Amino acid sequence: MEVLAEKEINGVSVKVVKGDITKEKTDAIVNAANKYLSHGGGVAGAIVRAGGYVIQEESDKIVREHGPLETGEAVITTAGSLPSKFVIHTVGPIYGEGDEDAKLRKAVLSVLKLATEKNLHSISIPAISCGIYGFPKKRGTKIIYETVKEFLLGGRTSLKEVHLIGIEREIPNLFKEAMQND
Repeated sequence: MEVLAEKEINGVSVKVVKGDITKEKTDAIVNAANKYLSHGGGVAGAIVRAGGYVIQEESDKIVREHGPLETGEAVITTAGSLPSKFVIHTVGPIYGEGDEDAKLRKAVLSVLKLATEKNLHSISIPAISCGIYGFPKKRGTKIIYETVKEFLLGGRTSLKEVHLIGIEREIPNLFKEAMQND
């Protein structure tokens, strides 16, 4: 894990991290999921491969009991054998479906609100929707950062640390740029 930038927002440490989200030791990591919580590829597949099939089993149970998730909705499962305690799954927008900026903000807010409801102190958030869902990376990372900032400035959170993470250089550099241009 390499910290590329850090800023304190309303008493919460926000860090831009280059690293593997499945190795994060935060209370929760965020999975950019599809509405069926079927974790086959991308970050979702990596999370299940690293954490074990129990994550998929818990996800399947959520969908069986409550139906597919709406875009912007978030749910929580245990993290299996990952170093984090929980995985918060959220469904970001598919680029081109309409109103994507608002839907991405809603997904990030759902994650932060759920983390606060569960009294979590730290969370790692990837570039939701900026992979196979085709959201423009620079725009998406800026929206994610700004949404985290607005939420933290609103107060009333248990969070003490937020990581904005990507495994390659591109995403962390874009998160860093969003933070520096703030």
